[in-house]
Formats: sequence, C-alpha cells, structure tokens
Amino acid sequence: MQKKEFVNYVIFGVLTTLVNIVCYALLTKVFQIDYKWATTIAWIVSVLFAFVTNKLYVFQSKQKSTASILKEFISFMFFRGLSYVLDIASMIVLVEWLGWNDLIAKVIANGIVIIVNYFASKYIIFQTNHSKEV
Repeated sequence: MQKKEFVNYVIFGVLTTLVNIVCYALLTKVFQIDYKWATTIAWIVSVLFAFVTNKLYVFQSKQKSTASILKEFISFMFFRGLSYVLDIASMIVLVEWLGWNDLIAKVIANGIVIIVNYFASKYIIFQTNHSKEV
C-alpha cells in the first residue's frame, strides 16, 4: 500500500464516518427517527460520499467511460451493501441484545465497516492496475 493512498484512505474514511455519524445523530436526536431507519439513511448518504472520494482521491481510478464507472459503482454498491448488513447487524447486537448506548455502538460498528470496506475497495472495486478503458 502506498503511503499517500493510506493517508487519503484514513482522511476520507474519517470524513465518511463523520458524515455517517452526524447524519445518524441528526436523524435520531433531532428528527426522532428510529435508529434502524436512521442507520439506513446515514448509510446511503455516506456511501455516496465514499464512492466519489474513494474513486477520485484515494484510489485515483482513471476509468472514465460510462461502462467502467457504472461497473465500479455497481461493485462499490454491492460491497457497501454487504457492509450495510454488517453495520445494521452490529447495531442490533450492540443496542438491542447488549443494551449499549446507540452512539457508542455506531462508532464501533463504523470501525469494523471501515476495515472491511478498505479491502473491498483496494483489491476488488478500484484496482489500481487498470490501465485500459472498458
């Protein structure tokens, strides 16, 4: 892993996590939305933010054709969908089963998700060895 890539991943990972947690907190604390719905909405907002920042700044994907970008986006959404399942399952276990504070549980769930997402993005979605357009 290149140092610049790692630094960018950490920076944009933190920003994505902040987008997720701030969105979640606003939805649950200000708008009084159930934590499951809030987790889902926060996930959608943060995934869209993450796709753009990962593509452009972290992995610097050079894919520009519509087909290539669509392939990256679908792959990104698939793996983020898997991480959503991990996120919501973690929240249910930590909040409902173990009785933890929902914001603490959200931070822990996001830590797990960040690790899983990095490996999916690095080795499957935005492979840096793409040298040709699709």
